[in-house]
Amino acid sequence: MQTNQDINRSSLPKIAIYYPYFLGGGAEAVALWMLEALKDNYDLTLFTFSDVDFNKLNLMYETHLSNELIKTQTVFPKSLNHFSNFLTSNNPHFRQFSLHSVLRLIKSKRDDYDLLISAYNAVDLGKPGLQYIHWIKVVEGEKLAQKYYNKLSDFSVERLKQNISLVNSQVVQEQVSLNYNIESTVVYPPVVIQTHDIPWEEKEDAFICSGRLVRAKQPHKAIQILKAVREKGFNVKLYLTGGGGGGQQDYIRFLNKMIKENSSWVKLCKNMSYEDYTKVLYNCKYGLHYKQEPFGISVAEMVKAGVIPFVKSSGGQIEIVGKDNQDLFYKSDEDAVNAIVKVLQNQDKIIQIRQSLKLQKDLFSTDNFMSQIKRIVQQNLNRI
Repeated sequence: MQTNQDINRSSLPKIAIYYPYFLGGGAEAVALWMLEALKDNYDLTLFTFSDVDFNKLNLMYETHLSNELIKTQTVFPKSLNHFSNFLTSNNPHFRQFSLHSVLRLIKSKRDDYDLLISAYNAVDLGKPGLQYIHWIKVVEGEKLAQKYYNKLSDFSVERLKQNISLVNSQVVQEQVSLNYNIESTVVYPPVVIQTHDIPWEEKEDAFICSGRLVRAKQPHKAIQILKAVREKGFNVKLYLTGGGGGGQQDYIRFLNKMIKENSSWVKLCKNMSYEDYTKVLYNCKYGLHYKQEPFGISVAEMVKAGVIPFVKSSGGQIEIVGKDNQDLFYKSDEDAVNAIVKVLQNQDKIIQIRQSLKLQKDLFSTDNFMSQIKRIVQQNLNRI
């Protein structure tokens, strides 16, 4: 039996959103806050590979989503969630299969919707839509994927180019132009954390390394680098805050062994609620991020929390930290150790950097992200 709410929602413009799996990370935040931005004005359907636990995701990202507000269309049944998440995390072939299986599903329903949106990179949606690009050539993949998996979804790069494209940074904007020869608009990802100015002297002499505990993020590098910093006389601690990934058991074993060997100063805080994560973040003076990112939401969280982050000298994270803060950039492990030591031993430099980072804080917020998404969707709903 239909309720009044069902009837009212069914009269709204219908939007389908493609996001194939939820295993943690910044792209996931974009998808969820896109749903948050649109949920009150549109009849939304999320197309994904396996069932979604909105309650769990709300705790992680501070969204307010539910099955009453968001319909879902899945490829796999709920009973196989754990199995599918494990395979998606650990098997690249299954991951490509999941990407294209969901794409095949949404394309089969494309005429039921007023607008199609990919929150997961550049894709062929079957007809022109919107796409938010985190990085290039993720779904179409390389030669093997193009030979086999692209046939599953009848993937066309030429149709992909017909979409309106949004990107998460200027770095990705340049790559999109070079690789797809299309224009795009930068919409910085949503950063949930609120600015909270705790006095510097009340913070702990500690670093935070946050993100998924997977090989690609290389959190073990934070341990190695800070171990070298400690050997130079700086008694710093490290908090590893992460989760997601759904597997990569060999890497997790390797990382846990390293954490255990350095347990006097390294603490693992795994799969915390967002509230608990922010408590740890606010308490740290410094951050360390190893991976070169297209954007880097965890770095933006550090900046908003008043943390001084050390990051790779190329990638989207430079836009977050600010190109003028050269003291915070490094190219190699040895370079990272030297950069950190130079800052830690110079209190005047720390004051200068903190003042400079304050100018970056307002660039990244959920309000900015949602207002831009609402405007862009409204503008393009009847044009595409």
